[in-house]
Amino acid sequence: MRLIHTSDWHLGRAFHQVGLLDAQAAYLDHLVEVVSAESVDAVLVSGDVYDRAMPAPDTVDLLSETLQRLVDAGAQVVLSSGNHDSAIRLGFAAGLLERAGVHIRTSVADVGRPVVVGDVAVHPLPYLEPALVADALGASERTHAGVLRAAMERVRTDVGARGGRSVVMAHAFVTGGATSESERDISVGGVSAVPPSVFRGVDYAALGHLHGRQKVAEGVRYSGSPVAMSFSEWRHRKGSLLVDLSGTEPVVEHVDAPVARPLAVLRGSLDALLASPDHRSAETAWCQVTLTDPVRPLGAMDRVRSRFPHTLELRFEPEGVGLPLRPYARRVESRSEVEVCCDFLAHVRGGRPATDDEQALLAEAVEATRLARGRTDDEGVARSEGAA
Repeated sequence: MRLIHTSDWHLGRAFHQVGLLDAQAAYLDHLVEVVSAESVDAVLVSGDVYDRAMPAPDTVDLLSETLQRLVDAGAQVVLSSGNHDSAIRLGFAAGLLERAGVHIRTSVADVGRPVVVGDVAVHPLPYLEPALVADALGASERTHAGVLRAAMERVRTDVGARGGRSVVMAHAFVTGGATSESERDISVGGVSAVPPSVFRGVDYAALGHLHGRQKVAEGVRYSGSPVAMSFSEWRHRKGSLLVDLSGTEPVVEHVDAPVARPLAVLRGSLDALLASPDHRSAETAWCQVTLTDPVRPLGAMDRVRSRFPHTLELRFEPEGVGLPLRPYARRVESRSEVEVCCDFLAHVRGGRPATDDEQALLAEAVEATRLARGRTDDEGVARSEGAA
């Protein structure tokens, strides 16, 4: 039994205003080739198939064509919804598609109902928003760990009754995983982490959400996104995971994806960057350039692009200056939404910080806004029991 574990396609995403659909299509071409060449039995896509709840027509066309080609290559396809997907739209005609070998799981009602591939039971879990699914799952805690524990109880009940090999798919932040700048925060009350022990009792956990390929525990892995979506990923090796379940333990092989254009992160004075022979490889890469000149050079972007024509982001961090000038967005990028609100409140009140009660109220308002957006856009909202 051979599986391909992939996730976080984010079809339709842009990278610094550059559309990624061509690069994503190249990866999907590569995926079809791997499925055929390696005699893969099933392709597992662990959430965030689309980048937004209402994908553009060309994005939908790409997914439709890819699913057909994967089935024609001899594989079954299992997709679960992520926090970027619309469960309703992604799950359209799921019952009909299942007959053709495409299994789309976006509903809480399907938790515990596996896709059986040969002698392996694959349990796809959609992204589970705690505030919306805790009651339906009978979870004791309205946290990510709480709802996943409840979901895994259903999975383990089926695995125990069925016997044989088992795989679970989940879209979550599991403790021990390294994050990237391109992932959306899914924390509830500042808490998002799920311990890897939640997935005990299955042979392999195919995770999605984090964009770096990584192993967080034995048999618990992220495939990462197949295409880079932020400069924080410039050292990542993108691709899929080929999982062989023929032996007593899963054997996992990295399958690198094609790279349409690499990323490069450069730092130094403008003259040094333009003259140094060390940066030849960056001349064909998407570049993030940080200039350290004490005084901002005139026409800096045009001069940078004279050597590095694919520069997408230009930063200034002058060396030897007591207080580096940074845009507001850079100053708050490591702050949570609640912390930014508290900082603003302190600013307009002349330095008087938010009280504990005010912080709690702001946290409640931020969380309510996030959930309201999810409901309005049908984004990251798994369908509840009995929903259409």
